[in-house]
Amino acid sequence: MHPLFARVDKLSGEVIGAAIEAHRVMGPGLLESIYEKCLLRELELRGIPVLNQEEVIIDYKGIVFKENLKFDLLVDGCLLVELKAVNNILPIHKAQLLSYMRLVNAPLGLLINFHEFKLIDGLSRLILPGANQN
Repeated sequence: MHPLFARVDKLSGEVIGAAIEAHRVMGPGLLESIYEKCLLRELELRGIPVLNQEEVIIDYKGIVFKENLKFDLLVDGCLLVELKAVNNILPIHKAQLLSYMRLVNAPLGLLINFHEFKLIDGLSRLILPGANQN
């Protein structure tokens, strides 16, 4: 089991609650960048640490380099959150989130589509393979 899994599992519920509040206040149909700023503020108000658009160290076959990874939110150093405002979530959106999760070693990720009338219908929770197993 990933050493941060129990913590991130609980944290994901808090982030979902914050996203629901941002969606309740703003409503569907806005740009992703607006929801990102609103969710950042909502998490800040709740005292939950969050980073976005951070530089990540990549290690590929002996070459190590830094890259400005365009993930939306890294919550408390262990939960990766990707935001969308699209008609349909595509398989590539989930694949991208899983790739980002591997790069930052986040055991759990949330894909949140703010385009939905009810936010819960636009929520996907992804677990890094093996992160929740002993």
